[in-house]
Amino acid sequence: MDRENNPIRVGITIGDINGIGPEVIIHALKDARILSDCTAIIYGSTKTMSYHKKAIGDEEFAYQSCKSASDAVAKKINIVNVWNDEVKFELGKVSETGGKYAFMSLEKATEDLAAGKIDVLVTAPISKEAISKAGFKFPGHTEYLADMSGDNEALMLMVSGDLRVALVTSHIAIKDVPTALTKEKILSKIQALDNSLKKDFGIVRPRIAVLGLNPHAGENGKMGTEESESILPAINMAKCEDILAFGPYPADGFFGSSQLGKFDGILAMYHDQGLTGFKALAFEDGVNYTAGLPIVRTSPDHGTAFDIAGKGIASGQSMRSAIYLALDIYRSRQFIKEIHANPLQEQKRVEDKRKTRRPE
Repeated sequence: MDRENNPIRVGITIGDINGIGPEVIIHALKDARILSDCTAIIYGSTKTMSYHKKAIGDEEFAYQSCKSASDAVAKKINIVNVWNDEVKFELGKVSETGGKYAFMSLEKATEDLAAGKIDVLVTAPISKEAISKAGFKFPGHTEYLADMSGDNEALMLMVSGDLRVALVTSHIAIKDVPTALTKEKILSKIQALDNSLKKDFGIVRPRIAVLGLNPHAGENGKMGTEESESILPAINMAKCEDILAFGPYPADGFFGSSQLGKFDGILAMYHDQGLTGFKALAFEDGVNYTAGLPIVRTSPDHGTAFDIAGKGIASGQSMRSAIYLALDIYRSRQFIKEIHANPLQEQKRVEDKRKTRRPE
């Protein structure tokens, strides 16, 4: 990819229009230095962005209006008008209207991603309650994008610097977790995490820590048998495939221990087990990455934050980090393609040139 003449095209969904999605997009893109590496294409409407600009008192945020992503101006902020309706905004409220336009934005962006009109996708937060009222049949973005890509499952991976936490199960009830944890499913997630760490993050021999399900990782069967029946067998099968997987480790103390820095990735058994530790360490700049798919999709690790919508106090850091991570992963995949396309040609990998330089 010629960064000067062909900057990476970043499609950005607007999220729930009554939440902080449009606001964090504005905050993230206000620093023009981010556009030295990409072309930003927001899927929503100029009327919606204008409303949020006024709501937070930021009249200087400038953008181009375009009918299609194909018409986007390089290294500028572009808005594809997915709708031209006169929308009734209800900041801070869960509504079918908010869900409707979030769904429309997501559908159009994924359509353009599949058509090659954008290179990566960054999604602003949605309200699962609101979007389900508008006919969205999936638990979240992760499952929707897996279905769109023709995959049975994707890997939900939370990223902040060298901290990477993946989940075996994501948006299911706690009572359903134990039965979902088959050794085959756990093995497939270990494999997906190992592959992503290599392909998306450039780690040649990643080390993976696998957490247990029960207190004290079951304590040799005294507090549950999932570790001995499913988790440990999956780890052993992964080792037979030359994957550096270790564990199961007790989850309660892992994130605060010296073990944390010894691994390139962590595999948690369920949503809150992984995300509670992750967000305690990286709430401001954490990114949700949908790994294991042919597409690149990232998102800030926070929700719609209806309680502060329209107040101008939402941080754009996580959204900014999501954009930068999408750029880095896209370039890492391009690099892998290049070296496999020319296997006999010596390739010199210069990390600081491949990765996006983030403003201090």
